[in-house]
Amino acid sequence: MKKIIVIAFLFFSTAAFAQSFKYAFVSDTHIGSANADEDLRRTVADINSQPELEFTIITGDITEMGTNEELKLAREILSGLKKPYYIMPGNHDTGWSESGGVSFIKEFGYDKFTFDYKGYRFIGCASGPYVRMSDGHIPRDATVWLTDVLKKTPKEMPVIFANHYPIDNSLDNWYEVTDRLKAKNIQYIICGHGHNNHQYNFEGIPATMGRSNLRAKDSIGGYNVVNMTKDTVYFSLKKPMQTLLPSWRKIPLKTFVHQSLKAYDRPNYDVNKKYAAVKELWTYHSNANVVNTPAYSDNVVVFGNSLGLIEALNKSTGKRLWSYQTKGAIYSSPVATKQVVILGSGDGNIYALNIANGKLVWKVTTEHSVLGSPVIDGKTVFIGGSDHNFRALDIKTGKVIWKHEGIEGAVVGKPLIYRGKVIFGSWGRHLYALDLKTGSLAWKWNNGNMNRMFSPAMVTPVATNGVVYIAAPDRFLTAIDVNNGQTLWRNKAAGVRESIGLSADSTTVYGKTMQDEIVGYTTQNADPGVAWKFNVGFGYEHAPSQLIEMDGKVFFGTRNGVVYVFDPKTKQNLWAHKIDNSMVNTVNVIDGKTVLVSTMDGKVTLLKSINN
Repeated sequence: MKKIIVIAFLFFSTAAFAQSFKYAFVSDTHIGSANADEDLRRTVADINSQPELEFTIITGDITEMGTNEELKLAREILSGLKKPYYIMPGNHDTGWSESGGVSFIKEFGYDKFTFDYKGYRFIGCASGPYVRMSDGHIPRDATVWLTDVLKKTPKEMPVIFANHYPIDNSLDNWYEVTDRLKAKNIQYIICGHGHNNHQYNFEGIPATMGRSNLRAKDSIGGYNVVNMTKDTVYFSLKKPMQTLLPSWRKIPLKTFVHQSLKAYDRPNYDVNKKYAAVKELWTYHSNANVVNTPAYSDNVVVFGNSLGLIEALNKSTGKRLWSYQTKGAIYSSPVATKQVVILGSGDGNIYALNIANGKLVWKVTTEHSVLGSPVIDGKTVFIGGSDHNFRALDIKTGKVIWKHEGIEGAVVGKPLIYRGKVIFGSWGRHLYALDLKTGSLAWKWNNGNMNRMFSPAMVTPVATNGVVYIAAPDRFLTAIDVNNGQTLWRNKAAGVRESIGLSADSTTVYGKTMQDEIVGYTTQNADPGVAWKFNVGFGYEHAPSQLIEMDGKVFFGTRNGVVYVFDPKTKQNLWAHKIDNSMVNTVNVIDGKTVLVSTMDGKVTLLKSINN
């Protein structure tokens, strides 16, 4: 009898909310690619022709490259919908965005949403790699927000979750979402990213991937109509002005039962047991992503987060000293002197703050986001932005000493100052060298690839003996003559991608490959080939982080939250430590035993090795 009562209760608790309705599920519109605007206009008109569709959910990759023009066009087309729509960014809107995702929020007003409809709670989160190559990631601020939304959601209330990525290990923090959702009455998940209709199950949660709205090899695009009945949800393909096809996917609507006895994969932290002598002296967890390298001066550590907050910590304790709020996401790695800290913001300003108390010393307003990182030479700070300008500013006053206009694409990386030149890459396919004193163009270089995805945007150049070395996404290590920008040699034998470093004695360029190995190249004018290879064992890898040598040790981070340290002479791992499961930014090495680290998920940590 007890068993019958339980079943009846479960049926009642679900049926109490069940009301039938339909909505449109659109994904991967990619405005900016061929025919995308025409395909989306047709879809908007088609949705408007079906009054039974109550609203539309659009699951990311709204644009091709996240540019302001693409975002404005997407909003203009979507504004033609007669009923509400709910939208989120995907990796194409954030990963290569010239604004760091700021323009998406300006255009659409948000990057995550929740709303209730006929007893169901719909929740949508932002996701993507942010500004650079990394795994998919639900932003730290979104997981904080999601926790709060779910906390306020009644346990029996049915929940539908939407995201651009599948909620699996294509997101480095997928488990933060599934663990939260499984504690509630989750009904199903919808997502995009894969461009095809596909059935999924994420740790017991049924899910549906929707096709791209693009026509691809067809003559017309398409989307899904979702039909919610009292006990089942149906997904059907709809091509504009054509008959709705029979449902290709159905999911029962019922009270969710958490499969607590089944074990699911989670990140492994065993490496920390292996190298137990490495300690986290302190860890500070910011409330948003940190996608930059913290700076420090004396006893103050400074960094910015993706909500535009600049934070300063006590270097000895990790306790927060002060904060300063900007109005745009920060991806600029700050540079610090004893008096000031300088960095750019997605709100279009370059800030100089008093490092002791966080008070504004000066700011320079530009016409677009400033995602590039500054460098200092003497009394001058150099920094590039997304307004196609590169500036030299007086450190004390912020006065513009010179401005070089006409940079193709956004500047998002860190420049190199070498032999009277400032050298930097951009998302416009080129590496630039400007005269340090005048800002005039000395030369610009590109790898011959017309696809901007292979731009030297995230490269951090190194140089010695008149040669500049870079590794762009084309996976070549390239040597360039600093005097004239001519290519000296290019080597693809190891497949190094964006992550290199220079040895302390300048005889070796270190490169991080995309699978397990660190390689060394002899610094010379002719192609030396790969001098040596060392299997570190970090697995598949693509995080664009520099390799830093200090006191005979080389430090670097990886996409899965691990900091590695090895001896370049003996080719042996000295230690490794896993902080979380997200990308480690270029580390700031304090000495041979101590390193300051930040991760995509907003952790800032001071690591120290007791033995080595």
